[in-house]
Formats: sequence, C-alpha cells, structure tokens
Amino acid sequence: MTWWRRLVGGSSGRDSKQPDFLAEALDLESRGDYANALTSYRLALRERPDDPGVLQNIAIAFSKTGQPEEAIRTYRRALQIDPDLAGAHYGLAFLLLKRGDTAHAGMHLEGFLRTTRADDAAAAKFRAHAERTLADLSGQAASPAENGEYNEYGDGAPDPADER
Repeated sequence: MTWWRRLVGGSSGRDSKQPDFLAEALDLESRGDYANALTSYRLALRERPDDPGVLQNIAIAFSKTGQPEEAIRTYRRALQIDPDLAGAHYGLAFLLLKRGDTAHAGMHLEGFLRTTRADDAAAAKFRAHAERTLADLSGQAASPAENGEYNEYGDGAPDPADER
C-alpha cells in the first residue's frame, strides 16, 4: 500500500531512492557534457569522499574542460588514497609532461607500468605509450612531437577516459 503511505506523509520506495550521481556523471561525460558531469561527480564525491575512482573521473573531466591544475590536484588526492591507482598515475604523468615536469612525470609513468599487467589486453595501448614516453624521456626514442603523435593533451597519449 505505497499509495497509503504517500497519502499520510510517507513515501514509496521509489520516491525515497537517492539519485545515482556517479551514473549520471558518467552518462553526461559519455555525451561530451564535461561541465555538467563535473557537477554530478562532485555530488557523488559528497556521498563517497574517499573514493579514488570518483576522484580519478573528476580529474579526467577537469582535463577535458581545460583545467589541468585542478586535474593534477585531483589525481594527487586520488593517489594519496590509493597509491596503486593506475589511471591516476597515467593521467597525472601526461599532465606533468605537458607542464614540463619530466622527473615527476617519469615517476608516474613507472607507477602506471608497475600497477598494470603486461598481459592485460585492455591496458596494452596505454602501456605501450607509457613505455615509449619513458624511453623518450631517457633519450632512447623519438619524441611524440617528432613522430607527429598529438592529441588534445599535446602528447600523443591515448585518452585516459578510454581506460575506464
């Protein structure tokens, strides 16, 4: 008798269900609406303040909306919670490279490689790119600029959002 509870001031199970802000944010992001996805991610973070996955998604959205400093801060916060969060290492590395911080970028590329498996097919293109970039940083290979490999981050990296 949910209609009775609603009539006398109660609510039905349907009405009391909390919105799923994370699902909403992912949906908005999949449609390219990163600004509104950020709002939903922030609401999801209120419900899960120490969720490194939510923080990683926020950092990606910050990157997509041209807010690299916010993305860097958010990736670092996620890594404080989960030092083995591969996607955060990867995304942070390329933001740091773009900023010219090659030493810290290399550390995060190594962190990414350490936290992913070489036999993981889903991570293969990311691992290959991380390995090429590390080789470039140590002077062993042509840089992405020399190879003409550029993306929106200017570094030839596969999109970190593809890793999710």
